[in-house]
Amino acid sequence: MKKALAQNPNLLRTLIGMSLTLIFLLSYAVYGATVSPSVYMYETEPTITEHATSDDEDSIERTYDDEANTTTWAWPVTMNGNNLTWVNVTATDLSSGSVVRIINVAKLYSHELLGNTYDLENPLEEEFSCADLCDHMATHVREPDDNGEVLFHALTSTDPARRSNGSVFAQDLAEAEEKARGLIAYEHFPALLRIEIVEQGNRTTNPNIEVETVNEAFASVDVFSVDTATEFLWALAAVVGCFAMVLVPSFTVYFAARAKEKRAEAKLVSDEQSVQESLQPSTTET
Repeated sequence: MKKALAQNPNLLRTLIGMSLTLIFLLSYAVYGATVSPSVYMYETEPTITEHATSDDEDSIERTYDDEANTTTWAWPVTMNGNNLTWVNVTATDLSSGSVVRIINVAKLYSHELLGNTYDLENPLEEEFSCADLCDHMATHVREPDDNGEVLFHALTSTDPARRSNGSVFAQDLAEAEEKARGLIAYEHFPALLRIEIVEQGNRTTNPNIEVETVNEAFASVDVFSVDTATEFLWALAAVVGCFAMVLVPSFTVYFAARAKEKRAEAKLVSDEQSVQESLQPSTTET
């Protein structure tokens, strides 16, 4: 540090000037993002529909296969395909060996981990991505758990912009709303869902089925804003912290070296005085 200051006497002034310049640039960046933003946040309004299935006995189709000794239950469900996002099916009171088939010709994205409770023993859930792991098929097959239940969750699209809010870049509010509506707009067709349950034996009591669908609609769009004072304080703290990490160790070493030099100089002066005092008696005797 001493050598650096010796080579450049204005080093400290340069560092202070750089820090002030960075503070000015960060302040202008925060100001520009606040006054002339280009990011808009839009919100969606979900509509959850519960479809009557098990309570409507007229809609239940029962078929018994004498040769295979199996009973097939079927429920047709008509969904609203306008901006359809989620399709959730819950099947309970299933017998051992049952098979549940969820059929939609327009295809659905689903996986056993989608929408289910996090399991610490399953490392796959830590990096689960429906876009990479979900099956996009017209027919999904599930088997009941130990409690005789099946929880099925499916998406019509893996694009997160179509559900649960989002953001767009635009020049003004009108353009932002147009883009947001364009991202949300989606027509899932055909929107007919068919649920089939195949049970072993000649069954007369049908399982319990619950179907829930979610349709997203455009709600609002607002400009993304930040708190200028708070952002400036965070930026200032970041600049001060960065320079402190660089300057504090350097100045600590510098002042430690200076202190060591002063102690050495003081010791040298003390030794010279001692030598002079030791020589004075000899001179007097002579």
